[in-house]
Formats: sequence, C-alpha cells, structure tokens
Amino acid sequence: MSIFIGGAWVYANGSLHVGHISSLLPGDILARYYRLKGERVLYVSGSDCNGTPITIRAKQEEVSPKEIADRYHKEFEECFSRLGFSYDTYTRTDTAHHHKIVQEIFLELLEKGLIYKKEMQQTYCQYDEQFLPDRYVEGNCPHCGANARGDQCDACSSVLEPLDLLDRKCKICGKSPTARLTEHFYFSLSFFQNLLENYTQEAGIRHLWRENAISLTSRYLKEGLQDRAVSRDLPIGVSVPVEGYEDKKIYVWIEAVSGYYTASRLWANETNHDDSTFWDSSAISYYVHGKDNIPFHSIIWPAILAGIEKEALPTHIVSNEYLTLEKRKLSTSKNWAVWVPDILERYDPDSIRYFLTINAPESRDADFSWKEFIYSHNSELLGAYGNFINRTLKFIEKSFDGAIPNMLITSAVQEKVNQLYIETGRCIETAYFKEGLEKIFEVVRFSNKYFDEQQPWIQIKDDREACKQTMADCVYFIANLAHILTPFLPFSSRKVKEMINITETGWRPFLVQSQQVTNVEPLFERIEPTRIQEELDRLSSQSD
Repeated sequence: MSIFIGGAWVYANGSLHVGHISSLLPGDILARYYRLKGERVLYVSGSDCNGTPITIRAKQEEVSPKEIADRYHKEFEECFSRLGFSYDTYTRTDTAHHHKIVQEIFLELLEKGLIYKKEMQQTYCQYDEQFLPDRYVEGNCPHCGANARGDQCDACSSVLEPLDLLDRKCKICGKSPTARLTEHFYFSLSFFQNLLENYTQEAGIRHLWRENAISLTSRYLKEGLQDRAVSRDLPIGVSVPVEGYEDKKIYVWIEAVSGYYTASRLWANETNHDDSTFWDSSAISYYVHGKDNIPFHSIIWPAILAGIEKEALPTHIVSNEYLTLEKRKLSTSKNWAVWVPDILERYDPDSIRYFLTINAPESRDADFSWKEFIYSHNSELLGAYGNFINRTLKFIEKSFDGAIPNMLITSAVQEKVNQLYIETGRCIETAYFKEGLEKIFEVVRFSNKYFDEQQPWIQIKDDREACKQTMADCVYFIANLAHILTPFLPFSSRKVKEMINITETGWRPFLVQSQQVTNVEPLFERIEPTRIQEELDRLSSQSD
C-alpha cells in the first residue's frame, strides 16, 4: 500500500513556534507508524520561501528576501531534525525544480481551459506606487468584523480578496489603497463544484476528515465556489509561463499546495524511485496542517489534482484547531510564543512531542501551559513510564546480574499487549493520536500496578521462579511499550531498545530474544517545579 503524507509548508519569515509543531507533529507519527507496518511511505514538506510575509520581513530588516528565506529554512531543518521529524524529502519553494513543475501544472490547467485571463480590480497603493499583494492589505473582515488580512480572516475562516476588506490599509505605509484595473489569470474553481460536493460528502460519511474540515468545506460549497485569481503582481515567486505575462507570479492558491507534488517528484528524481503510485486512486494520503489551511487542502488542491487528472485526491484531512499559550492567543508580532529553537535548548524533544500530542487541539482549541507541560513530564514520562522501566531493569541488574529471565510470557500479559497494538494502530490510522497515546499510558500504569502487585522484592526471597516470571512479563511490557511508542517518542524508545538489545522493526507483539540488559540509566530527568515560574517570567519579559 502507498501512503502519502504531506506536512503543511511554513513561511520562512520567522522561527517555528509550538503552534506550528502541534499541527505538524501528526505527520511524523503517521510516517513512523506506517513504516513499522511495512507500507510504502512518502512523507514530504518544505519551507515556503515565496510568500509575501518573507518580502515584508526582508523590507523590515533591509535585506534581500533570499537572505531571510535561507536563514529560516536552515533553522527549520535543524528544528525538525532535533524534534525527530522523519521527512523523506524536506525542500523549499524557491528551487528551480519547484518552479518548473508548478509552471507545468499551470500550463496544463491553462491548456484544458481551467485557467483563463480576466480583467480585475486590484488594490493599488498610490503612495508606494505598486499593486499590493494580498497580505500587504489589512482591514476588517466583512463577515465577522475582526481584523483580517487580504487573503483570509483567521477569526471566522473566511477566504477573502483584498477588496472585500472594510477600512483597508496598506501594510507598507498605513495609507488607504485604491483599486486599479489589471489583467490576471483565474482558476475555474466553480467547474469543480459538483465533484467537490460529492467528494466532501463521501469524506464525511467515512469519517476521513476532522470535523472542522467537513463543516468549513461544506460551508464554502453551500455558498457556491467562486473562480479565484491565481496570478499576482508580486516581487518574488514562480513566474507565469505565458508570453507577455512573465512579470506576474503564480499565486499561492496553486503554487504552494503544488509543493506536495513537486516534493514527490524531487524525491523520485533524487532516489531513482517511481512516485506514481502515490498519485493514483489506490493511494492513501494524509494532509497535516492547522485549521487556517483547510480550504487549500479540501477544495483548491483536490480541484487542481482533478484538473491535471491525478486520481489521488486527499483521503485524510488532519486539521488541528488552534493552540493557545497560557490561555491567550499565540501572537508572533507581540512575541507571545514559545519558540521552538528556544524550547529545544532546555527540554527533551520527546517531552515536547509527548505534551503536544497528549494535549493536541484535535477537536477543540487546546492550551500550552508551562505548568501542565512540566507536571505532565514529571508525572507521566518520568513518574509512570520512566519509573517502570528503571525499576524493572535495575531490579534485574541487582537480582539476576542483568540476565533477563527466559520464561513463557503470561497469556493475559500477551493479550493486553496484542490488544494495544490493534487499538493504537486504529487510533493512528484514523488520526486520533491523543487517544492512541492515552491508551498506551493506560497500559504503562497497568504495568506499574502489575509490578507492585507481584511484589518481586518479596518473590526474590520466597519464590525465585515466580520472580523470574514477573521480570520476564515486565520486560515483555517494556519492549513492546517502547516499540509502540516509537512513532510518538522516537528518542526514548531508541534508548529503551538499546538497554534491552532489541531490533524489532514490524508492528506486532514480539518476544525479547536478548539475554542481558546493558547500560541501564534513567530515561528522563525530573524538571524542578520552580522552572514553571522561570518560564512564565521569561515569556512575560520577552513579550513586554
């Protein structure tokens, strides 16, 4: 089976924050899980280096857009690597390869009559003497009244055009822009109305998308799809490959989402593999992102794929709600954020992965709280999981000279582990990652209880064979728990596997063949609760 996983592309105009990781982490969990199952996986993403936010940042710093894109692309690669993201290809949108494939997609849609030219009114700043990219225009949303950008309202998720905004202002100079007539290319999104209605209805019946994706997409379809301008007068980006229009750029509606396909082609070229199976009707695909990106993945990208006759329309839309920070909305402009390069300097990557999964905004907004982050680390990772492993393996070191007892595993223990593989696999495949992790930690707590009830410290004196049985059962729990946790907590899982010398690579229960434990050491370190106030003070001072 071919499994395609696409992680949303982050604008390379500033550092990653925990909100980004919260919405992207499910992609890595999926990729690691399906590889363990033995499926053919292609997991791709990249940095969006063409966006207007980059040119805005470049103007602010008085440097070139490339300098900004290079800086943050490199930082993104480092952060994703340190967090254990296992992309098959992580690329960027300003490569010659990406530009070439996007232009091919544009021309194919143009030749089929699905892209056409049309005159349109576009916002123009007389003071700066230029047409304004959508994100250079800010104002009030005509639907809910909230402050919004020229392409989208984050408050009500409406997709907008700059001229829709009320009280429009130019982001460069702050003055009110006017409108001027200009010619642009439009994508016939309305042509796909019926196809997308049936497609969305099918996804809803089969529960393949998150509820927010179903409701928001259904709302757009009910309002009736409108053709969208897909070229813009922008300073950087993919040039329109039509004579006389080379100064215009292919807009994000088509250019950025096509990155999934261009990254797939790049992987095929670089590895000498065939990627066609990821784009036919038998492929399963997961698109992983935040709720603000839903229409790009549930409407625009499926329409493009249908337009270029690729059968692999997105099967699973994994669209998280928002992550707040200490009960307040994340704000990069006000520096109210936990920046990923910063948190990685002080905390274990598995602690970050654990908290952002167990506290994921899968169906409603969730909050990142320093208190909860540190308490969950100490109570769950250190107190429950790490403690069970350490007490078991240290006991074996002390009482059996590190030799793992070779006993038939108790049938009830085997059944519990077998059931956990089935249930966790189902949760991951249906994008209920939080529930999957909760189920694993229920068995962690059960294992601790089993250890306590068996009382091996008494068994070792009264009934050595019974003690051997307890230890064999506990090591079986440890080995399989570490393996099941591999998609969620890859770093600590690897440490556990090294301590008991296991090399299992499939998704199934297994017996420990190793005879000896080695290099037993604590899996996690305690975080002092005094750090909570230190982190709150740090957050407060950086956002003043």
